[in-house]
Amino acid sequence: MELSGLWRLQSSEVGDIRPVEAAAPGLDDRFWITARVPGDVHSALIERKLIDDPYFGHNDAKSRWIERKEWWYRYTFDYALGEDKEERHELVFEGLDTFAAVFVNGHEIGTTANMLMAHRFDVSRVLRNGKNTIAVRFDPLYLHNREKEQFQWSSYTKERPWLRKAAMNFGWDWGPRMVTTGIWGKVRIERKRLAKLESVFARTVQRNGTEAVIRVDAEAARIRRGTALEASVRLWDADGRVAAEGSFPLGGRTGSLELTVADPRLWWTHDLGEPYLYELEVTLQADGEPVDRYRKPFGIRTIQLQLEDEQGRKAFAFVLNGVRLFAKGANWIPVDHFIGAAPDDRYRDLITLSVEANMNMLRVWAGGIYEKDIFFEECDRQGVLVWQDFAFANALFPDFNRDFMENVRQEVVYNVKRLRNHASLALWCGNNEIDWLYDMKTAGGDLTCPFYGEAIYHELIPEVLEELDDSRAYWPSSPYGGNDANDPQEGDRHNWQVWHGSVYPRKFGEPPLLEYSVEGVTFKNYKKDFTLFSSEFGMHASANRYTLEKNIPEGEFYWNSAEMAYRNKDTNHQKGILLMEGFTGVPKDIEEYMNFSMLTQAEGLKYGIEHYRRHKERTSGALVWQLNDSWPGTSWSMIDYELLPKASYHYARNFYHPLLLSLDHEPGGELAVWVVNDTLQAYEGQVRLTVYDFRGAEVSSFRLAAKVPANGAVELGRLPEAEVLNGRPAEEVVVELMAEGWEAPANRYFLRDPKDLRLPAAVLKVEKGGEDGTVRITADSVLARMVKLELPQGNVRFSDNFFDLLPGETRTVSVTDAAGNPVPLDKLMVSALNE
Repeated sequence: MELSGLWRLQSSEVGDIRPVEAAAPGLDDRFWITARVPGDVHSALIERKLIDDPYFGHNDAKSRWIERKEWWYRYTFDYALGEDKEERHELVFEGLDTFAAVFVNGHEIGTTANMLMAHRFDVSRVLRNGKNTIAVRFDPLYLHNREKEQFQWSSYTKERPWLRKAAMNFGWDWGPRMVTTGIWGKVRIERKRLAKLESVFARTVQRNGTEAVIRVDAEAARIRRGTALEASVRLWDADGRVAAEGSFPLGGRTGSLELTVADPRLWWTHDLGEPYLYELEVTLQADGEPVDRYRKPFGIRTIQLQLEDEQGRKAFAFVLNGVRLFAKGANWIPVDHFIGAAPDDRYRDLITLSVEANMNMLRVWAGGIYEKDIFFEECDRQGVLVWQDFAFANALFPDFNRDFMENVRQEVVYNVKRLRNHASLALWCGNNEIDWLYDMKTAGGDLTCPFYGEAIYHELIPEVLEELDDSRAYWPSSPYGGNDANDPQEGDRHNWQVWHGSVYPRKFGEPPLLEYSVEGVTFKNYKKDFTLFSSEFGMHASANRYTLEKNIPEGEFYWNSAEMAYRNKDTNHQKGILLMEGFTGVPKDIEEYMNFSMLTQAEGLKYGIEHYRRHKERTSGALVWQLNDSWPGTSWSMIDYELLPKASYHYARNFYHPLLLSLDHEPGGELAVWVVNDTLQAYEGQVRLTVYDFRGAEVSSFRLAAKVPANGAVELGRLPEAEVLNGRPAEEVVVELMAEGWEAPANRYFLRDPKDLRLPAAVLKVEKGGEDGTVRITADSVLARMVKLELPQGNVRFSDNFFDLLPGETRTVSVTDAAGNPVPLDKLMVSALNE
């Protein structure tokens, strides 16, 4: 029985409302406000217009009072008890944020202290026939940490290490402090008789060309003692046929069997094949009577983390169904600061956008949550691998405290059991940056205490995984490995030389160094990085115009305004200026800031990712920081809060494409032409390199033979810059790579940075297609740089955007909403950087 929907909500000063009154079944709560569940207090107050939108201007500061109050939720419902006195009724909360006391019909049935897991209560003895009332009291956090020891290190705030709550709620370098509370997950009552399934664990243990072996474990609990339990298993294919079946007894609480599936259809990432899903059904029988059932999608696949290649060299590569893949994707943060109120469609849209940009992996970052079921369901369905951090980010944690560690153990056990059956889940990771930063802060003199929390990532979590999930790898931290946890010679790496100016190489015990200069932060440093796996890297870009204008007070939408600065939560805003100074030049107004920052991010990520991909024999992954935003700010995201892609997202469709034509060149040096092939098919043909001036005249042209192996990268040849330029200045040409005799997207390059180019003024011809939602854009007689389409609405989809047009070239762009329906184009704006 689902109990989601409209509940009642009331606040008070701490202790002003007596639980015996607030939880009483007969309380008249008609004067309390209504609040949606799942949701949170902030979202309820916004919906009822009791607080101003916290995302607008500085309004987040006006809602800080919420975190100091005590909040009560109430819900009244009718329930029919059966005649079976042994029937068990359990009240399940999928998410309570964070310290809650739960009452049913005036009886306190338990308390909670963890936002990051579900909570289950046996309410068999307190439920009634007919009308029932649930009440939940949420304490302000300060009641539970004000007397606690503070540690030397906890990024952004010292209050969170004792609290098992999404770290980003306290503010991060891409979002504001917004300390939520409330019922953020679904609520339901489950009724069981005789016995119930506690968990099911299914995984592929063996696979060859003609069959796969699936091991299925089941854990059950008896409600009536002495009941004989048996589990029957069926694996259904997508056409509804039984692919395999069997049964096994549960003598104690657990049992298992192995199913052999003939001619299995494998689950692949979308870029390598079909993410085929079976349906796994496990039925629990008690004394021969079916009493509980599990039925969910299941993908047959194997996944390994390769730490040494066939030649015995260090590696960090994911091997899916025997294929070593290049992980292309981004880091995922919560889709909204108000996690409970975020609709499922927001998840579907973001994952769909990821797939359309050729991403095959998302890393769920440690400072958020263990994502909702909808996230993993969509990744399973759409063929995207998931790197899942455990929820420990950038702080010390009290691993010496028994109660804290037991809370953590329950959280880890719950989430491992909940997520381990997903085909998309590729890796468990212990924390974000803690091992690396502990060493740097200790070496720099900022820390003098022991490594509090170390026992969580190096003892507790691996012990739980050894017992509960033997089907995928565990990695203790990110980054991790080598002589310095961020060593490019071993493990994964976070490249923050770019943007943050971190100076490398570095070894354990050496004080960290930062270089805030044009040379220190430039994305040209990516080419110095020969990491095995780049799991975090990136740079800021402005949000889109609509996102900013919607959330900035009138008169404040200009470059360097206090409101624009408030959108940027990063330390030292000078980093972005330095990055642009060295590439586009420093912007003079808001238009230039939006354009220059987006172009720098897009070209910078292209520069770095193409470098990583060209060296795929060594480097096996590139995950951009970050995919999305949780509020309308300026950040590293590729898609802003209103689900409007930035320029870098549209570039990603090319630089993450399975077939990549790539040019490796630095001013004055040779032009090295590469092809990168992430598919399992070999290609043969030619690649044509053509140089045009900005008025469309051909300067030179070359053809290079291309014999491209499957899942490989090859350099086709090198051309001297002078020969390519054929007497023309490098500041006045563009280079185009095109495949001939085989299919691969074209790629274009400028041989000098934007600030040095001599671009004439371009003229655009724009033809709107009417009701079909298309627009044709033609460059007149001059190359149009970074043609940008804008509409004043969120979640609009452009089939292409932020592209260059050669003189006389036409591009047709379809413009739709997220569902694919055409949108009105009367307010469409089209511009170019040099228009």
